[in-house]
Amino acid sequence: MRITATAAAAALGGALVLGLTVAPAAQAAPADSAGCATDAFGVAGKYGEFVLGDDVHTPDAEGAVAVGGNADFRGGFSVANELSAAEVDALPGRASLVVRGDLRNDKSVTAVMKGNAVVGGEIRDRALEMHAGSVGRNAGLIDFDAEFAKLRAYSTALGDEPATDGTRVTPSGNRLTLEGSNTSRNIFKVTADQLEKAKEVFLKVPAGATTVVNVSGRDYDMAGAGTTGFFLSGGQDYVLDDKLQSASGGKVRARLLWNFPDARTVTKHSSAAWPGSVLAPGAHLELGSGAPVNGSVWVASLHGTGGAETHHFPFSGCLPETGEPTPTTTPSTPTGTPSTTPPTGTATPTAPTVPSAGVTPSTDTSGPATPTAPAPSDSAAPGKKDGDLASTGSSGTVPLVIGTVVVLAAGAGLVLAARRRSRRA
Repeated sequence: MRITATAAAAALGGALVLGLTVAPAAQAAPADSAGCATDAFGVAGKYGEFVLGDDVHTPDAEGAVAVGGNADFRGGFSVANELSAAEVDALPGRASLVVRGDLRNDKSVTAVMKGNAVVGGEIRDRALEMHAGSVGRNAGLIDFDAEFAKLRAYSTALGDEPATDGTRVTPSGNRLTLEGSNTSRNIFKVTADQLEKAKEVFLKVPAGATTVVNVSGRDYDMAGAGTTGFFLSGGQDYVLDDKLQSASGGKVRARLLWNFPDARTVTKHSSAAWPGSVLAPGAHLELGSGAPVNGSVWVASLHGTGGAETHHFPFSGCLPETGEPTPTTTPSTPTGTPSTTPPTGTATPTAPTVPSAGVTPSTDTSGPATPTAPAPSDSAAPGKKDGDLASTGSSGTVPLVIGTVVVLAAGAGLVLAARRRSRRA
């Protein structure tokens, strides 16, 4: 079939016009159908203790430890014994112990069982015992200020999430029961006062579901009711959580997050293990001297002795996508942090070096210091993450518009030429 010049021009022009309407849709970024952030905490999520200010702790942290201020491990401290080889490799600089300020232990041993140790300030008394790595000096390995800006923003955004339909919070005397039936994610909203009145806390959700307990209030202290136990259920009988026993083989606590977006102090003070991870980026965490936290902690400062350890049960839940935070204020520098401003971003030391022999031991014989928490700054406002909204496709539309105009003009010329030839004939 013969196609006239007029028809050809019209068809080509129409195809390009159709392309204009189709192109933006083709460039739209695919949405995350699960709405799930499995690595919501970034660098911080790789550490069992991630502290912006000072960390005064003994005797043990089973996972990796990163301290943005000074580390006071007098009395002896052990780090990273439970890390796998893959978990060590995933750490910045393979450093399972990072201290931006000074490391102090007063002749007690700080044992790094796996991975490297990286210290920015002075290593006092030099009692670092490396079992499978080396010691490096680098105050900028982790940008703690930037990481905590993200954590504060995420904690705030997470705290604003509505409670999941069907969740129930039931105070009854000195018992608090949290129940959810969603097989993917259950978000609870409780007050610090409700938790403080609970001598026993019971949590029941489907095994494998993510659980977020958003706790409102500036201060939380377990000593209020003398909390004696956290009991978890993945659908079966309740189990008192401990290191060697947990509901559904640990599936409940592995995806359990306690979020304290407004807190300034969180006090454990209990002989019971606290299952799940604790996100309190603006708070001092007082672990007391009793039982451990069976999860990770992300806090402004930390103090703990005796059995108040952090056990290596990394958070593996599926959290809501709230977008990348955009810091609006500059976080303050933690007390005791070296005056040199660390470079922005995460740098990996190429070859850690042993501290120089000229380090002068401290003559201060005072007891363990009380950790100093950095002055809290305003929470950063969460913004939109790339991919949250579809691309408008305007960058690809402009060339198509120009091409359409050119082709339509050429088509019009063909039509005029055809008419002139028909007249001459």
